[in-house]
Amino acid sequence: MHIPPDNIIVELTTQAYGGETLGRLPDGRAVFVPFALPGEVVRVRLIEEKRRYARAELVEVLTVSPQRIEPLCTHFTRCGGCHYQHMPYGVQLEAKTKILKDQLERLGKIDAPEVKPAVPAAAQYHYRNNIQFELTEQGSLGFHSRPPGELFAVQECHLPEEALNHLWPQLHFEEGSGLQRVGLRLGSGEDILLTLESDHPQPPDFLVEDLPIAAVFLSPEVMHVLAGDNFIFIEVLERSFRVSAGTFFQVNTRMAAAMVEHILSNLTLEAGDTVIDAYAGVGLFSAFLAAKVKRLIAVEESPQACADFTFNLDEFDNVELYQAKVEQVLPSIEVKPKAILVDPPRSGLDRAALDGILSLLPELVVYVSCDAATLARDVRRLSAGGYRLASATPFDLFPQTFHVETVCFL
Repeated sequence: MHIPPDNIIVELTTQAYGGETLGRLPDGRAVFVPFALPGEVVRVRLIEEKRRYARAELVEVLTVSPQRIEPLCTHFTRCGGCHYQHMPYGVQLEAKTKILKDQLERLGKIDAPEVKPAVPAAAQYHYRNNIQFELTEQGSLGFHSRPPGELFAVQECHLPEEALNHLWPQLHFEEGSGLQRVGLRLGSGEDILLTLESDHPQPPDFLVEDLPIAAVFLSPEVMHVLAGDNFIFIEVLERSFRVSAGTFFQVNTRMAAAMVEHILSNLTLEAGDTVIDAYAGVGLFSAFLAAKVKRLIAVEESPQACADFTFNLDEFDNVELYQAKVEQVLPSIEVKPKAILVDPPRSGLDRAALDGILSLLPELVVYVSCDAATLARDVRRLSAGGYRLASATPFDLFPQTFHVETVCFL
């Protein structure tokens, strides 16, 4: 059955993972529509067609859900960063909780998973401690649009913390500067680190004397400190962490603290225990776990993150750090840990890392995930190896987006 792709009316039924809402085309195929709500009747234009499903862009809302609200940002629906500004915050939390449970049931093959209600963010806007831009051909700070993913000059963004939002409109770059990316990260006391990234080894002419910030130029070959230091300090639960340019740290400082508190209150440890912190980063979780156990073993691949980790946990004599890939260390380490904490990238656990966990067979696995689909896949593999999902708690580190952080205990 041929369907004209530019004028299709669909009734939407279900919020789907990825920020889209599910409906059915007249031929029965599933269709995924962004910026819509369950219960709405919409006119859409198909932009991708497969045998069993299609994706569409929203043309017009014909029947408006009573839950729809006015988005805050003028770029909403053009920008690829936010997905849920048209949804009340309580509805966002319900959607994320439901989607996580659905992923664990469908992909994880877990019957009636114990999914706790989503922990709400401390702030619905102005919560990010960092923001990244790409530069347009004219040198303007830009975001990617959806679809087709072109860059556009940013006029406003309501996700960064206020200090970053005050600074970034003051940044100006010459056309042809050679820069690809510009990043800002906020530390304690409103210290700010500016990161300029390029594929070329030569830093651009950029004056920072009039800006009270640190600035670093990064290329694949070199790092130049343009002003101040190449790191800042971020405080979590009254503990300070050095975070260098180019290293990972949770983007929502207050919710990172909430996750640490949740893990500490639900992870039963004794003074003689050994714990492994895989994908340890700069030591956010290790710093709080090390004081509770006899031995803490951390694994981190990034050299700069390892340098920060060593600095941040210098006070502890019971901490060992492996600078290597997790999938290389876990299968070869000879230890019997009480627990393993993993906080992998969005792609989830490498198969060798999973095999390493199953070879060590800790009593507990704490899985911190930023992607519900890869989490569900890995939970299924761990379940096949004898583990049971005790609980999954979503933490809303990313309001106004479909992204959700999850802490699982197995």
